[in-house]
Amino acid sequence: MTEQQLTHIDEHGDVRMVDVSQKADTERVAVAEGFIAMNPATLALIVEGKAAKGDVLACARVAGVMAAKQTSSLIPMCHPLNITKAKVECAPVEAGEREDGRVGIHVTTTCGVTGKTGIEMEALTAASVACLTVYDMCKAVDRGMEIMDVRLLKKDGGKTGLWEREA
Repeated sequence: MTEQQLTHIDEHGDVRMVDVSQKADTERVAVAEGFIAMNPATLALIVEGKAAKGDVLACARVAGVMAAKQTSSLIPMCHPLNITKAKVECAPVEAGEREDGRVGIHVTTTCGVTGKTGIEMEALTAASVACLTVYDMCKAVDRGMEIMDVRLLKKDGGKTGLWEREA
């Protein structure tokens, strides 16, 4: 490829699902992250296990895994994948831990597959839905929460090999 091209657009400009039938199966891994900022009092409720709806972080982890498995149902041109790994980690971030001073929950997701196409969208979807779940479970006390910094950190496997976000 001498120029960048959008693989989901055909020669006529129409969207399409990429044909991966001739590609070899390889191990593929993607890592993504997201952050949900909130009031310190909301974070305290989560950390202390006092949220009215229950264990916020456990629910967010499960929701993220479920979302990874449903990505092709949500993103039109995504291939359905037989995911081999989906891990969601949720870590409280206290005042002073981020450069911007915001507090909240930092979500990191890792998804894996042995297949013909990448798993970046599954990792990104897992991070997004985990953050959305935190919002849902805490919105009664903090409607001003903000979901931010959802991005791919790393992908490995396939024809393009390893890509890592620079710090």
